[in-house]
Amino acid sequence: MNRRAGLICTAAAALLTMSTVAIAETTAVPEQITTPDRSDSSLGPLDFKDGVPTLATSQKMYDYLDFSRGVDTFLNAFGGVSMYAIRQGFRDAGVPDNAVLIFSKLMDSKSLFLTANNDTIYFWSYVDLSKGPLVVETPPNTLGIFDDMWFRYISDFGLAGPDRGAGAKYLLLPPGYKGPLPEGGYFIGHSRTNGVGVIGRAFLDDNDPAPAAARIKSGLKIYPYVPGSYGSSISSFLTGKGPLGQIADPTTPQFVEGTGKVMNTIPPNDASYYDMLNALVQSESADALDPEIAGQFAAIGIVKGKEFKPDERMRKILVDAAAVGNAASRTVGIAPKPELGFSYYPDSKSNWSNPLFAGGYDFMAPPPEVTKDGVKPYPVTGGRTLDGRTSFFYLATVITPAMVMRLTNVGSQYLGTFYDSDTKPLDGAKTYRLDLPKDIPAAKFWSVTLYDNQTRSMLQTGQPYPRAGSQAYPTSAAVANADGSTSIYFSPEKPKDVADGNWIQTVSGKGWFPLLRLYSPLQPFFDKTWRPGEIHIVH
Repeated sequence: MNRRAGLICTAAAALLTMSTVAIAETTAVPEQITTPDRSDSSLGPLDFKDGVPTLATSQKMYDYLDFSRGVDTFLNAFGGVSMYAIRQGFRDAGVPDNAVLIFSKLMDSKSLFLTANNDTIYFWSYVDLSKGPLVVETPPNTLGIFDDMWFRYISDFGLAGPDRGAGAKYLLLPPGYKGPLPEGGYFIGHSRTNGVGVIGRAFLDDNDPAPAAARIKSGLKIYPYVPGSYGSSISSFLTGKGPLGQIADPTTPQFVEGTGKVMNTIPPNDASYYDMLNALVQSESADALDPEIAGQFAAIGIVKGKEFKPDERMRKILVDAAAVGNAASRTVGIAPKPELGFSYYPDSKSNWSNPLFAGGYDFMAPPPEVTKDGVKPYPVTGGRTLDGRTSFFYLATVITPAMVMRLTNVGSQYLGTFYDSDTKPLDGAKTYRLDLPKDIPAAKFWSVTLYDNQTRSMLQTGQPYPRAGSQAYPTSAAVANADGSTSIYFSPEKPKDVADGNWIQTVSGKGWFPLLRLYSPLQPFFDKTWRPGEIHIVH
């Protein structure tokens, strides 16, 4: 290349560079995509140097991220931590895995259980699938659920299950099971965790719990599944389709009496919550959780197979996160904003609510309508109702479609409130009255049970069973008024001329809340032509 040509190329390159620079200098940059050198925020000033955070801002943001993920973890893990707390409470009280805690004379207020009832005979076990599948033979005439260790629904059994109350053999499979399966004879449940909660309830016979307790003890069996045994034909073995196994001997589990037993099954509200969560994560397989939720846990140091050992800075943040997470859980559970849709009677000023009707048992859509033309589901939005899930698990245990289906004569329905007719918190020192209109829509029975605001467990008073209802056990049945309605009174001392069965004791200085239960609910509950009155202060 001659010198002239070289000069021309150099000049052209210079012009091109100048052109590029000119374009870069004149391109309009939208203000909304830039980061100013200083921003004011709820965290205080955030400082940057042409988009690069200062060391102080970086530390502030990492503290905030750890805090916010700690709060999210508290909110989103409550179902699992609750399940772990119950299982640990069982173990501490001498109820090992695969044994059964049975409340032969109903649960009283000595034990701390989230909003348990004192109307039915509970039988409750945690089975361990880590060594392989288990068979659970269920007794007849019960209402039960299999839930995994994250309180996710596996299957119903009993009246709402596929056996429809006749009793049956249920085969529970551990995560990732690839072994032989029977040709029939079992209802099969696939669990995403090795631990499975088996929770059942049985009803009284003519106000007597003894017959139902006897049926549970004689009919409930828990034992390992033997591939190629019951449910597998000889021909399947001869044709190479499966193994041949000896018929298993159904084993009666160890039963531990729960009535009168003192035990704690409530998750902690302080930073030890995260230690309990870590214990649950370590006890189950890494894929037992959805990656997004597991990612929240990992962001604060809770990872399967790794030691959870927060340093002093992180522990301080988690103390704060637990306090805020607990406050948020208690707020959405006790004082939900109207747009959450928890109110069961949104067209009125009623305080009675149930968070399950906003998102269903899986918190994805309201439960389907049941009409004369068939079942009409609500559309799934693709987003989980997170506040509904938090509210429910903060206050209650066990999840199943049977708790919220709009089907008459099956399952049970619940309404609760924390406020009187003036939307003031219920005060244990005052006297209140609840009026239930006549024809209470419950085919089996109904009840009102009181709970302690702090523990969300049965209120501990001079009455071991803080309830009123249509059953005459474990306390006297409520007496109806002359017009067919029923009035229930709540106060430290029984009001004059009020029947024993129409009064539930409260404690001065202690807040409380009621749950109204309808067993085998009837259509007037679902179409809302019947509704409970509000709780009115008497004095």
